[in-house]
Amino acid sequence: MDGAVSIEIHGRNEVERLRRAGKAAAETLAYVGRKLAPGITTAQIDAWVRSHTAQLGGKPSQLGYEGFPAAVCTSRNEVVCHGVPSPKVVLAEGDIINVDVTTMLGGFHGDTSATFMIGRVSDEARYVVEAARSCRDAGIAVVRHGARLGDIGAAIEETAKKLGCTVVRDFGGHGIGRRMHQGPHVAHTGVRGTGPRLRAGMAITVEPMVCLGRPEVRVLSDGWTVVTVDGSLSAQFEHTIVITEAGYEIMTVPPTGGAWAIQPERELELT
Repeated sequence: MDGAVSIEIHGRNEVERLRRAGKAAAETLAYVGRKLAPGITTAQIDAWVRSHTAQLGGKPSQLGYEGFPAAVCTSRNEVVCHGVPSPKVVLAEGDIINVDVTTMLGGFHGDTSATFMIGRVSDEARYVVEAARSCRDAGIAVVRHGARLGDIGAAIEETAKKLGCTVVRDFGGHGIGRRMHQGPHVAHTGVRGTGPRLRAGMAITVEPMVCLGRPEVRVLSDGWTVVTVDGSLSAQFEHTIVITEAGYEIMTVPPTGGAWAIQPERELELT
């Protein structure tokens, strides 16, 4: 217990189970990412996630969670998060789409997402995708035993501001382990030196949602799909990480390094 927040500390055996669940989720995300192309429906993505997760011996954590009707979230263009797969949503050249996969395996959960570019995309679309990746990486980079949760949000917010983007405040990361969502809440904006201290053995997700326009969002009539209020593009990348004495370990590294792995720091220019 740290203040009023109950935060689970995982032992060596539990971390290994988190590692296996994270690996499975990353493998499923990579499998889907390789198959994305114009003409694919988001319902097909859902079918691929169900099939591939089963092949790995896991279960889609999102399916039925608080009534969610699908095995994966598919969030295209101005959709920030929680997009519901549908046979009516067809990917087109120039789209960007976030695919959010969570796998339960061996009683533990692994949670990861990436935003994919479909064919040739606009400079603005490419920019927000790269900015979101940079924000995720900046948040992860400050994680260490003894740091505070507010350090993560501050690093993300500072990076987004430097890149001329905004960060959604209504949603954030979370603790993860035997439950898909548990304490603590991981805000993607914040003040350094505030919030509960990070401790070795904690498992959290870092998953900033970054927008080209305003950060305000609204929920559509389906009760799930979250969109930007101004219709601007939004992108997101997510890893599950475990805090260690030396810093952190990423549980959801793509199986071959992947286009959404942590990249070296680089300058972004919006042309």
